[in-house]
Amino acid sequence: MDTFTARLEGAWDWWSAAIEEAQDGRWVRDALERQVMADIRAATNALHGGRPAPFTEDTWHVRIGRIANWAGVLRLAARAGEWELQPVAGHSPTHPAGMAELLSGIYAIGEQGEIWMTQLREGRTPPENDIARAEGFLTGPGSIEDLELFFYD
Repeated sequence: MDTFTARLEGAWDWWSAAIEEAQDGRWVRDALERQVMADIRAATNALHGGRPAPFTEDTWHVRIGRIANWAGVLRLAARAGEWELQPVAGHSPTHPAGMAELLSGIYAIGEQGEIWMTQLREGRTPPENDIARAEGFLTGPGSIEDLELFFYD
C-alpha cells in the first residue's frame, strides 16, 4: 500500500525527470503538448487569490476538492494525447521522460485528493500536514502552478 509520502516523493521524481529532459533539450514539447498544458492550467486554476498554500482558512471540502479536481483534468489530458498514466509511488520514471511521465507525477497527487474526498465523505479527516504538502506541490512558487516557467521551448 502506498502512502501519501511515497506518492508525493514519486510525484516530485517523475515531475523532475520530465523537466530535466525538457531543460536538457531531450524532450521538446510539440503543439499538442503545449496546448494540453495550457488547458490543464486553465482548468485547474486554484482560485486562491494569490494567497500562499496551505489554505487553512478554506473548508476541508474546498481544500480537498481543489486537489481532487486535478485528477479528472489529468485523466482527460492523458486521453487527449493518448498518454498512459502510470503509478509513481515506488516506481522510477522511464527515460527519456516526457509528457506521460509529467502527467503521471502530477496525477498521483490529484488521485490522492480523490481518495481524501472519499474518506471525508465517510467522516474521516485526512492529516492536515499531508493536505498542506499537496497544496504546496500544486500551487505557489516553484510548484505545478508555475509549470510553464520550467520549459524553454
